[in-house]
Amino acid sequence: MPVYNAPLEDILFILNDVVGIADLSKLKGYEDVTPDLVQSILEECAKLCTNEIAPLNLSGDQEGCHFENGIVRTPKGFKEAYKLFIDAGWQALSGDKNYGGQGMPKSMDFTVSEMLCGANLSFSMYPMLTHGAYEALINHGTDELKKTYLPKLIEGSWSGTMCLTEPHCGTDLKLLRTKAVPQNDGSYKITGTKIFISAGEHDLTDNIIHLVIARTPDAPEGIKGISLFIVPKFMPKADGTLGPRNGVYCGSIEHKMGIKASSTCVMNFDEAQGYLVGNLNEGMKCMFTMMNAARLGVGMQGLGLAEVAYQNAVIYAKERLQGRSLSGVKCPEKPADPLIVHPDIRKMLLTIKSFVEGARALAYDVAYHIDISMLHDDPKTREEADDYVSLMTPVIKAFLTDYGFESTNLALQVFGGHGYIVEHGMEQFVRDARISQIYEGANGIQALDLVGRKLSQHSGRLMRQFFPVIDQFVRDHKENPGMADFTQPLADGLSKLQQATMYVAQKGMVDKEEAGAAASDYCRLFGYVALAHMWAKMAKVSLEKMNGENPDFYRNKLSTARFYMSRMMPNCGALLTSIQAGKKSIMELSEAAF
Repeated sequence: MPVYNAPLEDILFILNDVVGIADLSKLKGYEDVTPDLVQSILEECAKLCTNEIAPLNLSGDQEGCHFENGIVRTPKGFKEAYKLFIDAGWQALSGDKNYGGQGMPKSMDFTVSEMLCGANLSFSMYPMLTHGAYEALINHGTDELKKTYLPKLIEGSWSGTMCLTEPHCGTDLKLLRTKAVPQNDGSYKITGTKIFISAGEHDLTDNIIHLVIARTPDAPEGIKGISLFIVPKFMPKADGTLGPRNGVYCGSIEHKMGIKASSTCVMNFDEAQGYLVGNLNEGMKCMFTMMNAARLGVGMQGLGLAEVAYQNAVIYAKERLQGRSLSGVKCPEKPADPLIVHPDIRKMLLTIKSFVEGARALAYDVAYHIDISMLHDDPKTREEADDYVSLMTPVIKAFLTDYGFESTNLALQVFGGHGYIVEHGMEQFVRDARISQIYEGANGIQALDLVGRKLSQHSGRLMRQFFPVIDQFVRDHKENPGMADFTQPLADGLSKLQQATMYVAQKGMVDKEEAGAAASDYCRLFGYVALAHMWAKMAKVSLEKMNGENPDFYRNKLSTARFYMSRMMPNCGALLTSIQAGKKSIMELSEAAF
C-alpha cells in the first residue's frame, strides 16, 4: 500500500526562504500571518492528510462511487474524513471573514491543496470545486446571494460545482444549448443537460450549489450570449434551512480511468430554479473567475501526484535489490545492490525530484502574487502581480500537469513490473494524473491561451514585465562563481524563450495556424524557463545557508538544481527548433491521408 508524508521541510523552505511569505504580514488583513503561525497550521494539515485522508486513497479507488436511483454514495470512510476536514476549518481557511472565513492568505490554500492532492486526489476534488463556486460568488454575486450561500460554502456544509460542458460541446462553449427562461419573481428556469460535472452529486454535504452557464431566449449568438446562474440542489429557506428539492438531478455517473472516488456526473436540469450571477450575457467573465482558480488548482494536482509517486518510488528504489552497481559492489553482505545505485534509476528519480521542487516553488510564487494582487496598497504593484498570475496560469495548469503525469509514469517505471500491480498503488497515480491534462481546459487550450492571449495582452505588457525580472537576476549574480552553474543555463533558456516569443509573435500575426502549431512546444519551453528561474533562486538561498544549520539540506538542493540545469534545460533547444520548424509539416498532409 502506498504511503504519503507531507513534505513540510521543502514546503517551508519555499514559503520562508524563497517566496518570503513573512512579507504578507505587511498587507492589511494579514498582520497576524507569521511564519510560526503558517508552520503550525501546515503541521496540522499534514497530520490530517497523512493519518486520515491518504489511507482512503487506494480503497477509494477500488470501491469507487455508487450510483442508484439518482443518489450517489462516496466510498467507505469519505464522509467521516470530510467531516473531520470541515470541522477543523480547512474549507474556511482563506474565506472572507465577513461570511465566516478565517481570512488566511491564498498562499495557504495552495499548500493545503498540494497536500490534499498528494494524499488523495479524489477526495481533494470535493473541496476544490467548492472553492471555485466561492470565487464566482464572492466576485460576482449580489449581496443577497453572498449572504445566502457563502457562509455555508465557506464552512463546507454545502458544496459547489461548475456546470459547463454539454454532450455536444466541451471547450467550444458558444455551442451550448442549456436555456434560462426569466420568471416574474426575478429567478430563471434552467433546462438542459451537463456532463462531466465533478462532485455534481454526492453524500458529503447537505446541499450542492451548481454554478451553471446557460443562454436566455433573447440572448445574442455565441459566447456573448452566455450568462451564469446559481442553481441549488435544495432551495434555501429565509432562515437558512433547506427547503424543497429543486429540479436538478444526477442522471448517471461516469465510469472512468482514474479519480474513481470523485463522482463525475451527468446532471439534468428540468426547469430548475436559478438566479443570475453577475450581469446578463456576461457569464464568460464570471465563469473564468472560477475557471482560472480551478486551473491553478489542477496544476497543484499534477504537483501533488508527482510528489507522492516520487516518495514511494524512492522507498522502493532503496529497498529493492536488483543487480550490482556498475562501479563495483555496494552491498557485499547482500545478494544484490539496491536499485538506487543504478544511473538510470537515479536519473528517473532526479527528473521527478527536480520537477517537483521547481514546480512547488513556481506555484507558491504565483500564490504569493495572488495575495499581493488583492491586498497591496500600491495600485501599480497590484497590477504587476495580477499580470504575473495571469501570465503563469496556463503554464501552471499545463506544464505542471504534463510533467505530473510524466513523473507518475517514471515512478511506476522505477517499480518495474511491480508498478503495474494494483497493490503498490503506482498505477493508480498514473491513472489519476491523466485527467489533469484534460479537464478545466485541455493543455492544448492552455497553450493557445498563452500564445493567443497572454503574449499580446495589454500590448505585450505581461511579457515585458516577465523577461526583465529573469534578465536582472542573471545580471545580479553572473559574477558570483558559485552561481555559474545556474545563471548560465537560465540565461541560455531565457534567450531561447525570447527567440521563440519573437517567432510566434511575428508568424502568428500573419498566420494564426503558425501560432497554433507552435503553442504546445512554446508553453513547455516557457515552463522549463520559469522553473529554471525558481531553481536559480533556490540555489542562491542554498549557497547562503549551506554553512549554517542543516547543511545537507542545502547541499542537496544545489545538487538537484545542477541536475535540472544540466539535464532538463537542454530540452529548451529542441523545443525552439521544433517551434521554428513552422506549421508546414503539421498542416500539409491532406485530411484523407490520415
